[in-house]
Amino acid sequence: MKKWMKTALPLLLIFTLVLTACGQTGNKNNAGTEGTNNGASTGENLKKLKVGMVTDLGSVNDKSFNQSAWEALQKLKKDYGFEVKYQEPKTDADVMPSLNQFVKANYDLTWATAFTLADAITQLSKENPDSKFGIVDSDLVLPNVASVSFKEQEGAYLVGVIAGLTTKTNKIGFVGGMDIPVIKRFEVGFREGIKAVNPDAKLIVNYTGLFNRVDMGKSAASTMYNDGVDIIFHAAGLTGNGVFNEAKERNSKGGKVWVIGVDKDQSLTFGDDVTLTSMIKKVDEAVYQISKSLAEDKFPAGQVTSMGLKENGVDIAPTSNKNVAPEVLAKVEEYRTKIINGDIVVPEK
Repeated sequence: MKKWMKTALPLLLIFTLVLTACGQTGNKNNAGTEGTNNGASTGENLKKLKVGMVTDLGSVNDKSFNQSAWEALQKLKKDYGFEVKYQEPKTDADVMPSLNQFVKANYDLTWATAFTLADAITQLSKENPDSKFGIVDSDLVLPNVASVSFKEQEGAYLVGVIAGLTTKTNKIGFVGGMDIPVIKRFEVGFREGIKAVNPDAKLIVNYTGLFNRVDMGKSAASTMYNDGVDIIFHAAGLTGNGVFNEAKERNSKGGKVWVIGVDKDQSLTFGDDVTLTSMIKKVDEAVYQISKSLAEDKFPAGQVTSMGLKENGVDIAPTSNKNVAPEVLAKVEEYRTKIINGDIVVPEK
């Protein structure tokens, strides 16, 4: 008996230690898959990069495009300890100095969040071949630049289906910032989606010319609503906030008009009482993944990453079921499938 105990006890001790080690490993893995899935929790050993971002001529807190990109960098700071910073040029003359500030400070990556910054990125990337750049809404192909473009027309088509099946006046509005290719894709896709389900509806279009003028967005919306429009889709950055402001004022006085948001789920900012749906453009996901890839030595320099419905780069807001009828959402899914399968090719212009 004593002889058996002498043999069994060491074996039992070894078995217990193995179980304990396995349990500790399991706890670490669970911690990494909960919450934000941040690098500190998973123990992923990434380089602590310095990443800068320059916005278009708008605010980083535009509740839209720029904010999505900045939130991605803030998440990288939280998840992996990246050092992040942004610049907000107020005029065209401020763009180059803002970008150059990050280059001269030896930032690992400098982002430009708009098509309008393409010329500046082209010049700087050639002058600084050892620096890395990222640009959103561009198809630049340069050896030290990672470009991201979106098939905005596909997401806009889906909210066009929603607008076409929801309007009661058969008058629908579109407010764009600048009349440039990326915004034109929003308009064209929206128009095609409306036409597919409601050919009798009329689309009224207004390009304000700027992305940073709330007052101009409000004025454009006022004119449209006065003309009988009951739904406006905006792709105008900070200017689009004025569309929401006008709609909220009218609804508070007993009217009922809608806004379709852009880039982010804008119902979270402006409320469900005025936001019919939003067309999501996953700028945050693109900026996050490409920035992280640099730390992993997988930076897609010299490439254009194109993101549409199939790539999960555009979509409608997950809160759409609050105001969009179930039968309309069913129709949206029908058209989504057709676009992904290639049965419908949404034009860009």
